[in-house]
Amino acid sequence: MKGGKSTGAQKKSDAKLAVKKGKAAKDPNKPKRPASAFFVFMEEFRDQFKAENPHNKSVAAVSKAGGVKWKAMSTSEKAPYVAKADKRKAEYEKTMVAYNKKQASGGKDEDDDSDKSKSEVNNEEDSDEEEDDD
Repeated sequence: MKGGKSTGAQKKSDAKLAVKKGKAAKDPNKPKRPASAFFVFMEEFRDQFKAENPHNKSVAAVSKAGGVKWKAMSTSEKAPYVAKADKRKAEYEKTMVAYNKKQASGGKDEDDDSDKSKSEVNNEEDSDEEEDDD
């Protein structure tokens, strides 16, 4: 009766494996989401912090100091970063509309890169026409 429990445990592990699904592959052409106002602020703050603390290599220290400063800022001080983030978001939405249209049309536009250049494709078409004339 030593093997009785192992078969039940094995069935449970097999069931867990069967349910687990992999992630769908990401499209490398899909536009990246825009940075939030905080991350726009951090882009500028990192440079400032590194100038003030050139020997500090800790990412955590930069992040912690940035978070503390962001929390201490008033809404009016945050306004330029919020405006930049809104501008990036508007640009992102425009590119997403274009991306979604491209996906809906089947994803095949003339902008897509292929292994062959356009001249090679044109040369092949010309040679096919010449062979048909014979």
